[in-house]
Amino acid sequence: MKHTFFIALAGFGLVAACADSGANYTPILDGTPTPAYQADLEACQTLARSQKQFDQETMAATVLGAGAGAALGEADSGDAMGGAIAGAVAGGIASAVDVSERRESIVVECLRGRGHRVVG
Repeated sequence: MKHTFFIALAGFGLVAACADSGANYTPILDGTPTPAYQADLEACQTLARSQKQFDQETMAATVLGAGAGAALGEADSGDAMGGAIAGAVAGGIASAVDVSERRESIVVECLRGRGHRVVG
């Protein structure tokens, strides 16, 4: 049980560490940045960071993962708690990666909308 707890703790730490990773994205530009680029980048990163619905989606995926993991853990080995923890970690990590990618996309599209030649 202690082993499962530490795995879960590490997984949740990883999810928390990745929370703003997409919003902190600095894209590659085609050409020299304009004088307004740094201010626009900061504004676009702030916009991406402010999208709280993504955080709610991560929590929902964690809860769904825990429920599915508990059911599978109970059916497979009789360890509903271990399955719930593993499912919660898996659901949270998968959702955090998706949220990070969407926040990166917001930064890129925001900069493009402000006239910067972003290539990735």
